[in-house]
Amino acid sequence: MLRIGITGGIGSGKSVVCRLFQVLGVPVYDSDARAKWVMAHDTALRQELIAAFGPAVFGADGQLDRPYLARLAFSDPARLAQLNALVHPHVGRDFAGWAAEQEQAQKPYILKEAALLYESGAYRQLDQIITVFAPAAIRHARVLRRDPHRTTDDIMSIMGKQLSEEEKLTRADFVLHNDDEHLLIPQVLALDAQFRARAAATE
Repeated sequence: MLRIGITGGIGSGKSVVCRLFQVLGVPVYDSDARAKWVMAHDTALRQELIAAFGPAVFGADGQLDRPYLARLAFSDPARLAQLNALVHPHVGRDFAGWAAEQEQAQKPYILKEAALLYESGAYRQLDQIITVFAPAAIRHARVLRRDPHRTTDDIMSIMGKQLSEEEKLTRADFVLHNDDEHLLIPQVLALDAQFRARAAATE
């Protein structure tokens, strides 16, 4: 079973692309959503978070206090690196278990969506990488429309924490252009056909 990664900067349209692949029957692992689940439910990670950031990380109801943790981590690069170093290995194990289930179900290929695919080291679990590309100005405008609570400074800060688009493009095996000039669906259909053909050839 092929394991394909999909990444791109904030506002590039990764989620839209993943929904198109899902319509085609492709299982998609949403790293961000799974990370939230793992942080709330993995007992070992829970203890690691408390040891690193204090018991207040979990509220009186026992639930992860995400706003509190975000304030601690995102205001300090060292703490953010510490948080990522704790969370990413657990998410990697969660993905490995999920991928094994998909392989058991005889899926030809799967996708793992992650904004920090390279930064987290998750790319090492994958056979090939898709980068969803859009120019910075377009991505910026999309995020402002999608997340009206974010400021321009917020968006620039997030972009600054992600690998540059140039580096992502250099390291990508495939590039999907979501720049309002290229049609997205034909690009997705072409990749889907390519991956299915490759999977069939290795059976």
